[in-house]
Amino acid sequence: MRKRMKINIINSGRLLMAALAVGAGLAMASCSSNDEPDSPKFTDPEVTYKGNVAYSKGILFNEGKELGNGTQNFHFTGDVTLEKGVYLLKGWVYVDAGAKLRIPAGTVIKGDKQTMASLIVEPGGYVEMNGTKDAPVVMTSAQAPGQRRPGDWGGLIICGKARNNQQTMQIEGGPTTIHGGDNDSDNSGIYRYVRIEFAGYPFDTDKEINGLTFGSVGSGTTVDHIQVSYSNDDSYEWFGGTVNCKYLVAYKGWDDEFDTDNGFSGNVEYCLSVRDPRIADTSQSNGFESDNNASGAETAPFTSAHFSHVTFIGPKTAKNGDFRNSPDYITAGNLFPDNGSKLGKFQSAMQIRRGSKLNVANTLAVGYPIGLIVDGEKGNTVKYAKAGDFKLDNIIFAGMDIIGSDKNKVYEDYFIDLAAGTEDKGRESFSHTFFLSNPNNKVMTEAALNLTDPAGLGQNYCPSTMLSDGKGGYIGAFKDTSDNWLQGWTNFDPQNTVY
Repeated sequence: MRKRMKINIINSGRLLMAALAVGAGLAMASCSSNDEPDSPKFTDPEVTYKGNVAYSKGILFNEGKELGNGTQNFHFTGDVTLEKGVYLLKGWVYVDAGAKLRIPAGTVIKGDKQTMASLIVEPGGYVEMNGTKDAPVVMTSAQAPGQRRPGDWGGLIICGKARNNQQTMQIEGGPTTIHGGDNDSDNSGIYRYVRIEFAGYPFDTDKEINGLTFGSVGSGTTVDHIQVSYSNDDSYEWFGGTVNCKYLVAYKGWDDEFDTDNGFSGNVEYCLSVRDPRIADTSQSNGFESDNNASGAETAPFTSAHFSHVTFIGPKTAKNGDFRNSPDYITAGNLFPDNGSKLGKFQSAMQIRRGSKLNVANTLAVGYPIGLIVDGEKGNTVKYAKAGDFKLDNIIFAGMDIIGSDKNKVYEDYFIDLAAGTEDKGRESFSHTFFLSNPNNKVMTEAALNLTDPAGLGQNYCPSTMLSDGKGGYIGAFKDTSDNWLQGWTNFDPQNTVY
């Protein structure tokens, strides 16, 4: 009897040990099924409101997938470095004075259409979009491939504390930002290897945001290798400031390519513009549109920027042989956004007006209805041209209908003196004679340029051999087909790209 009890006690102990071992094994199996402990849940940053304006030190919301909380007045006040990834930009996100936002190479930011998403760098704010040739930063439409249109989201607006000729002013397009100051070397960040696609949401009638807008941006800011595609307003516009820019691409925008206002005085070099012949703005689309200010008043600093090595490929090239500058042709086709934007006509490669002293050198312009308009309707631009206060040097016009016109929306080459209220249809326009008064400027045919398309844009843009300026340099954005600064980072089919 005692022996049997002893055996039972031993067996019970063995069963208990086995049960404990099984339990431990199950517990270990349970732990090992997750390689890491449960990560903490993402918590949206704290947001405080003053009226309808939101403020936060954080910028990432909705599990870290969205920039901004979706309100139209979201002000980021912190210091954040994003991880490389894909983000949805919602609402108007202001990077406030003192705030810093760093966006790494290869990041894609999709602009939300419903909230008119825009990224606005306030004076004193700092943003780094430090892309690379092989991994640019992309800001694009959140719409699906094949459904993207100009104006799907707002755009990128950079503002600073450099001078403009209004002292301080509110930025164009609807945001509340006031820009301007006296620090011409102000630094708003680094913007390198960046693509901006389908921007320009029309916040209100005639208040579209540009693809890339500069407001009093200082020369301490780095801007190079930027492509703006299918903007619903201007591709680039500068309001005052001293920022220097290089390697800019304007691709199939709606209105003007490079618009300069309010005393912009920076240096811009190596620029390519290619137009869609079926997209032009109701205000008449130009390559350069340049004003000193809206009234043409003689306020300093004057718009006196220097552009060099620019190539404009306009709507009426040899590859657009059926082009007509009329509403039955300029329809935008399947890119029409149906957002209130209105279509119009193409006008000139260069319109310099309202007191501007824009300087342009070593530039090639192909296929516009008008080459040059020195517009004297407001201000003293004609007087400045006669006095040599601005220069057009080593310019080639090719495939233009006329060399010059003296008045906005006049497509004939005859003399008009708007200040005196006189005209003479038997005399060439002042713009025509001014252009050819410099023997370095030339008028050619497109065929004589021997242009090619090494990047596969669908338009010939690059000379097969150098277009010499007679001084050892070259005319246009590209020296020849070996000059491939577009390679790697640009995209000429953003409509169908899967991001």
